[in-house]
Amino acid sequence: MAKVLSRRKRIWIGGIALFAFGAVGCTQSGDDAATVAATSAAPAPTVTVTVTATATETATPAPAPTVTETKTVKVPGPTVTATVTRATSSGSGGSGGSGGGGSTTTRSCSIRSNAGNCYSAGQFCRNSDHGALTTNAAGTRIKCAYSGNAWRWTYA
Repeated sequence: MAKVLSRRKRIWIGGIALFAFGAVGCTQSGDDAATVAATSAAPAPTVTVTVTATATETATPAPAPTVTETKTVKVPGPTVTATVTRATSSGSGGSGGSGGGGSTTTRSCSIRSNAGNCYSAGQFCRNSDHGALTTNAAGTRIKCAYSGNAWRWTYA
């Protein structure tokens, strides 16, 4: 007769048998999955990545040199005297005792307009005349001064 194994020993033997059966089954299933994958695998799609980089550079120009205009205001130099002679004739052609003749008028203007005339108070000044002094046709002193949003000749 065969000797009956104790309950403890039977559980041990059953556990070892199940472990062995599971290990063999797992090994077999792993081989089957690899075989199925190898035989029925379709080519996998490939992923292509295209990278485009755009660099924008803004050029900043170097600061330009500052141009400074220097203006020298000249004080009028020597006085220019203009002599204007007006001849007046008597309307009578007779033998009167009049000395007949002419009159002479002298005007002195140190600064004259481009047309050659003396300036008078209220007229605009040229840029080169700012701050200058002169006389008008009557001999009264006038000065180029800033007045009423403009440079004008005013009585000095």
